[in-house]
Parts: sequence; C-alpha cells; structure tokens
Amino acid sequence: MYVKLTIAAIAAGFVIDCFLGDPARFPHPVILIGKAISFLEKVLRKRFPADEKGEFKAGCIMTAIVAACSGLIPFFILFFCRKVNIWLYFAVCCFMCWQIFAAKCLKDEAMKVYVRLRKGRLEAARKQVGMLVGRDTDQLTEEQVIKAAVETVAENTSDGVIAPLFWMIIFGPVGGFVYKAINTMDSMVGYKNDKYLYFGRCSAKTDDVANFIPARLSALGMIAAAKLTGFDAKNAFRIWKRDRRKHSSPNSAQTESVCAGALHIRLGGDASYFGQLYKKPTMGDPDREPKPKDIPASCKLMYGTSIILLAVLGAAALIVSFLI
Repeated sequence: MYVKLTIAAIAAGFVIDCFLGDPARFPHPVILIGKAISFLEKVLRKRFPADEKGEFKAGCIMTAIVAACSGLIPFFILFFCRKVNIWLYFAVCCFMCWQIFAAKCLKDEAMKVYVRLRKGRLEAARKQVGMLVGRDTDQLTEEQVIKAAVETVAENTSDGVIAPLFWMIIFGPVGGFVYKAINTMDSMVGYKNDKYLYFGRCSAKTDDVANFIPARLSALGMIAAAKLTGFDAKNAFRIWKRDRRKHSSPNSAQTESVCAGALHIRLGGDASYFGQLYKKPTMGDPDREPKPKDIPASCKLMYGTSIILLAVLGAAALIVSFLI
C-alpha cells in the first residue's frame, strides 16, 4: 500500500510543481541545504590542512554529513507521520515531492531569457542566463545566450527532474532529498579551480555516480519525447549515439546531445569560466543557427521527457511491488 501511496505522492508533487513551482516567499529545503554546505565548508577548512589531502578529507566529511542529514531529517518526519495517520503521511509525502521537483522553476527561468531576447534586450538576457549557468556571460552573443539556455534546460531535465524522480521511485522523498543535497553540493563546490579542485572532488564524483543511470534514462526519454512532441527523434537518436560522450562530465552530454539532434542545432563549444577560456567539444550539427524559439522548444522536450518517465518508472515500481 505504501508503494502505491508513494508513487501517487510523487505524481501529485510533480503536478503541483507544474502549477506552482517554487513560490518566491516560501522557504525551500535546498536553501537550508546550501546554508549547511557553506557553514560546514568554513568549519572544516579551518580544521584540516590547506593541502591536497587535507582539503580532500574535509570535502569527503562535508559530503557525508550533508547527505546523511538531508536524508535522516525527512526520514524521521515521515516515520512520525506514518505512526500518526496514513493520510498525514501521504500529505507530507506530496509536499516533500513537490519541493524536490524543479521543472517549473527551470522553465520559468529559461523563459525569462527567451522574453528578453524577443524584446531585443541582449544585455538583460545575458544577465538572466548568468543566473542559470556557471560560465561568464557578459560578452555572449545572442546565439551563445540561446545555446547556454538550451543546454541548461537539457542538462537539468536530468538533474532537476528525472534524477530526483528516479531516486524517489526507489527510496521515496528521502531518496529525493539525499539526491538534491548531492546535486547542490556539486553545484556549489564541484568546480575544477584552485579553491575547489580537492575540496569539491568527493561531491563532484558522488554527483556523477548519482546521475549516471538517470542521465541515460533522461536521454532515452527525451528521444521518445521528441517523437511525441513533433521534433526529430531519428536525428536526436543519431546525435545521441555519436556525441553523448563529448563532455568532461560522464552525464551532461547525454541529454544535451539529444536536444541538439532533436532541434537540429549545435550545442557546446568553448566557454569562459572566471575569465579563463576552456576548450569544449560541440554536440550536434549546425543545420541551422539557434533561434530564441529553441528555448521554449527545449522546455517542451523537458516536460515531455518528465511525463514519459514518470509514467514508465511509476508503472515499473508498481509491477515490482506486485511481484515481490
């Protein structure tokens, strides 16, 4: 029974997210996770030597503490609710699942870039896309702004929706929050620069492992979504097979390559981070120049992928629960 309730709560959480997203004035658990990461970084850096081994150990301890606390807190909340009343348990599950999904927030932020470009406000679009990506954006051309926004939506289809869905299907909201903690740590300290090369290594590698299966499921789901939403699924599959490993991350190119193929544009390429230019491979073929309309198109692919995999993974979980 609890498997059915959990799947229903995940579906309800996704629907609520589609309509409400993340209300600006509503406290979000990820903000608390971010504050915990910042606090622990300051504390642990003071307690460990500022050399390779010391920073790596400190980063590993931070990763373990944040991930464990992010799982234990919702676990005990749900355990208490389950003891009190099954419907209280279900309601809290729905609320937690809603907090874990990030589909509408991703779409809304990407569409702000689209609106600014449509109005010819390139400088404003640069600033807006700078809130979504880690690269330097102050000198980006319109085409580069579009590509940055589309790449973000494509990559975060996995990170912000499918990966949390995958871990919630297996472990419920507890798994979702542990994943969100891992992903948040990677986004905050998982950089290959002087400050975080060793301190953030454990977080980055843990994020790679947590996303390995979801990223590939996301790619396959996005190919199916391309077919159902009127994009080129055949070319999406072709580009995915060819370019899915063209990224320093083992996971990021999975959905980015599919999106590039589905839209018939080229993504990736060189990018500047903290004033330093990094050489990066490209994904897709330059069949045409990227246009502002590619941003809402990528959001359409994101929602199609999410709905398909919610149905597939939910059905798989139900089947397994009947067989066990």
